[in-house]
Amino acid sequence: MRASSIMIQGTSSDVGKSVLCTALCRIFSNAGYKVAPFKSQNMALNSYVTQNGEEIGRAQGVQAEAARIIPNSKMNPILLKPKQDMVSEVIVHGKHFMDMGATNYRENFTLQAMPIVEKAIHDLEQSYDIIVAEGAGSPAEINLKDRDIANMRVAKMLDADVFLVADIDRGGVFASIVGTLALLDEEERKLVKGIIINKFRGMIELLQDGIQWLENYTGIPVIGVIPYLDCQIEAEDSLALDTLKLKNPKKKCPIDVACIQLPRISNFTDLDPLFEEPDVGVRLVRDVKELGNPDCIIIPGTKNTTGDLMWLKETKLFEAIQQCYSKGSRVFGICGGYQILGEKLLDPDGVEGNLKEVSGLSLLPIQTIFEKNKRTTQTKGKIHSTLFQKEIEVEGYEIHLGQTKVKENALPFLQLNDGTTDGIIVHNGKAIGTYLHGIFQNRYFTRAYFNEIRKSKGLNPLPMEVQTDKERREQAYEILAEQVQSCLNMEYIYALLEKQKLMKNGK
Repeated sequence: MRASSIMIQGTSSDVGKSVLCTALCRIFSNAGYKVAPFKSQNMALNSYVTQNGEEIGRAQGVQAEAARIIPNSKMNPILLKPKQDMVSEVIVHGKHFMDMGATNYRENFTLQAMPIVEKAIHDLEQSYDIIVAEGAGSPAEINLKDRDIANMRVAKMLDADVFLVADIDRGGVFASIVGTLALLDEEERKLVKGIIINKFRGMIELLQDGIQWLENYTGIPVIGVIPYLDCQIEAEDSLALDTLKLKNPKKKCPIDVACIQLPRISNFTDLDPLFEEPDVGVRLVRDVKELGNPDCIIIPGTKNTTGDLMWLKETKLFEAIQQCYSKGSRVFGICGGYQILGEKLLDPDGVEGNLKEVSGLSLLPIQTIFEKNKRTTQTKGKIHSTLFQKEIEVEGYEIHLGQTKVKENALPFLQLNDGTTDGIIVHNGKAIGTYLHGIFQNRYFTRAYFNEIRKSKGLNPLPMEVQTDKERREQAYEILAEQVQSCLNMEYIYALLEKQKLMKNGK
């Protein structure tokens, strides 16, 4: 039995493909189907680590969770993580393959990768009832179509019905839909069975004439108009960083947090819980003039630690962070941010670039040596620090190159379940560094950490009764599925899936 497949493609990046796929995974799961997400090639700096230590696109990890299944690398066999200008790390089935320039990748690797994609599709088709596939960017990039392994070529492999999604919030939605369809080959256009208009604000009645015109002009039904949703689902595309800036009201909050928006920022979903913590105002900072004197500075993960450290120095943010720290600001570093907080970063083998040695912020007594082997693992541990009144259990994941050596007598941040330690905490929490991505998703820790800041500012601490991140995600999946299902012509979608099933399995 081969699985039936649908594929969500978009008129451009950041039109909402990932979120709609997440919604469909939960909708089909709620209906009793065994459903799997799939994206053949993903370019993203937000990644997910599976139980087997495989690194895949974070969106596919989230979609698998929405589908109530365990993620694996077959759901995203090829992951590209931009590392330098025009150079990306190529990850195949969750493991580092090689760093590759854009030209070399396009001319020499893409079509060679098709057997990898084809095998992943075959394995998924034998194990699931429905595959919800996600395209990448737009299927109508005419300069890339002959080497495109993420859109129509994959739809043909899957024998999938394609739904084209457009973002009306950007404006020009009808032109983007018509233009995309016009640039597809006739065979490709036939695969498009429906159009979805996403991120709609306003009165649906005012859109009806346009929908009628679009259906008449293209001959393709509009199967849904999805309202603009603040669904609390983790973002993947770096373009979504712009929407993060809009999450906080412009009013001044009692606790000021400045998150450094590094040029090569990765796994920025680590920041999401900060926007939901009461009393906390979060600012993304790229310029020394924006830094001010925050209560807390977060230095997030990065795909190129030494490159972003040099950027901090070039922009004068390096000295500004040190000055804020000396004046009382707390500093928290995650992964690459943790390495930046140290005294030295050594790269004898040129893993990150040409710089063999770079001095860090020297706020933590550590030194990092970069190595070619990458650590990717899910991690659990406990925080024993006297900063908090009780032991706090946390979990997350690690994705990093390099080994960090800690000076003697430094207090570890985490005692891990495997008997090792992670991170450093100094001056009773004034500076903390950890390799644990997802640390703030541990909402009990996040509340405890910010309660310490509240107390230092003379504010009353908030109650420690907090909803777990898993509970929040489950609630978000259900709300998202309910909202999307109410706006889509699901009867039409199920009819297509049933027709596929009959055709694929010879009935």
